[in-house]
Amino acid sequence: GITAALIPTDTDGIEIGRRHFPLNNPFQNGPTRGKDVFVPLDSIIGGPERAGQGWRMLVEQLAAGRSIVLPANAAGGAQTAVYGSGAYTRIRRQFNVPVSRFEGVGEALARIAARTYIINAAVSVTCTAISRGEKPAVPSAILKYHCTELGRKIADDAMDVQGGKGIMLGPKNYIGRTYQAIPIAITVEGANILTRSLIIYGQGAIRCHPFVLKEMEAATNENHSQGLTDFDTALFGHIGYAFSNMARSFVLALTHAKLSMTPQSGPVARYYQHINRYSAAFALASDIAMLNLGGELKRRESLSARLGDVFSSMYLASMVLKHFEDQGRQEDDLPLVEWACRCLLYQAQEQLHGFLRNFPNRFLAAGLRVLIFPRGRMYSAPSDKLSAKIVDLITYPTESRERLCAGIYSTTEPGNPLGLLQEALEAVEAATPLENKLRDARHAGVIGSDNPLELIAQAETEGVLTADEAAQLKALDEQVMALIDVDDFTAEELAAGTAQA
Repeated sequence: GITAALIPTDTDGIEIGRRHFPLNNPFQNGPTRGKDVFVPLDSIIGGPERAGQGWRMLVEQLAAGRSIVLPANAAGGAQTAVYGSGAYTRIRRQFNVPVSRFEGVGEALARIAARTYIINAAVSVTCTAISRGEKPAVPSAILKYHCTELGRKIADDAMDVQGGKGIMLGPKNYIGRTYQAIPIAITVEGANILTRSLIIYGQGAIRCHPFVLKEMEAATNENHSQGLTDFDTALFGHIGYAFSNMARSFVLALTHAKLSMTPQSGPVARYYQHINRYSAAFALASDIAMLNLGGELKRRESLSARLGDVFSSMYLASMVLKHFEDQGRQEDDLPLVEWACRCLLYQAQEQLHGFLRNFPNRFLAAGLRVLIFPRGRMYSAPSDKLSAKIVDLITYPTESRERLCAGIYSTTEPGNPLGLLQEALEAVEAATPLENKLRDARHAGVIGSDNPLELIAQAETEGVLTADEAAQLKALDEQVMALIDVDDFTAEELAAGTAQA
């Protein structure tokens, strides 16, 4: 087996210091080599009796570490995308309209913000459990996979809405390198394809089931009499559990989850009910799959992945609701909570549909469909109206925007584009009454020019704006142009590699 040991880097035969260069990012990773290295027994972690247990140590520590490093990294990148994209699309205008007003851009902004809320919720709640001593193996896999995948989608949307600003590398570009580094998070600490196909559901199917592990332990009990008793107890409990799930799944689906109990009333109560509904459906589908396929279920990676997606969606929706509670049920954040929950529950529905459509035993699949979807797939994805509400939350200097990006480095100083964008956003908001004056005067035919500075000068001449107001708008125009501008380099700088990224 693998043995883990701590070996000083100055030990004879050790070679260290070379670095990998993943995707042009300064990622601190590199090979450690050794030749003819003497490793004393007291270097083994845990002492000589722990020799050969290195794999177990790695997996146990991965359960905690994987919940923190990459999900937190995804949270930071997502918050950067929200903070920057929200401000940039408000101060950047096209056809005399902020680009955030275009519905296509708004859809992307809503996805960025709501997915960031999901990541924040998952990281916050799960890391709280870790700080209390928990080592959540399955939740750590869920966070690693879904936070990095959501981060990838957020980065795609952020690049789309910022256009040329995002693709032109240089000191003024705060998102290009992050976008470039996304595949690193996807790959390390368990490749995402492997994590989704084998780990999330495969690791939890037995250990998280209330009876299957007990049945397996009873079947291997050396005390045959006690084992038989324990097995009978677990088996009959399992049978009752299965029939209970059949009844719950059918009734909750038939009533659209309205009969399900909730821990509270209010605007998010329905999401608790739908989580209960899909929880019953998931438990039923898992039981039937394990009964029919047995050990083959792990080799049916596509089916296992879909069940893992259902479980992950319910877990993340639960984290969103818990995060909403932890932050004091901020009413302004409800559009984010509703979009996140609707998206996750819709995904759970669609993955269950995909599972049933591809289940090999078509007779059982038909029976399951009656119990899980007796009225068809009724749950809908977030609406355009809901997305529009979210756009307003992140393109104005609101408290929701600050909560969503809490802890982000937003100091206003040269070299920090996020802080400068926030400053410009506040300046644009303060100048809105003056912009309205210009618009009204232009519509009335008092002034008219396609050049913003000429328009301001005309407005001052015609008495539409005072000298101080005109100076304020000119300064704002200069401030905005400096932020939407991109870097350029001489051919010599690029050839010599001296251009700053």
